[in-house]
Amino acid sequence: MRIYGLKACDTCRKAVKALDGAELVDVRADPLGPDQIARFLEAFGDALVNTRSTTWRGLDESERAKAPEALLTAHPALMKRPVIETDDGTLHLGWGKDVQAALLG
Repeated sequence: MRIYGLKACDTCRKAVKALDGAELVDVRADPLGPDQIARFLEAFGDALVNTRSTTWRGLDESERAKAPEALLTAHPALMKRPVIETDDGTLHLGWGKDVQAALLG
């Protein structure tokens, strides 16, 4: 299982701790490739871009108007996190009660 997020993110750390054997992929240190971004956007759409983050609030209107692919490439921290990929390729977004129930049983 892989967890895509930030090593400094409390939510990502909670997910890693709860999911034994999960590998954290820090998207700042190891940015997502275009194929991964496209796959995540196909699964989650615009929900993948965290418009409540401090990174988003720091962008001007012209930056915010860019396509999600361009935003996530330029600013990896804009990705809502964590994105959890199970061993069978299923993707989950966030660490809410619904995701916890699906992954922890």
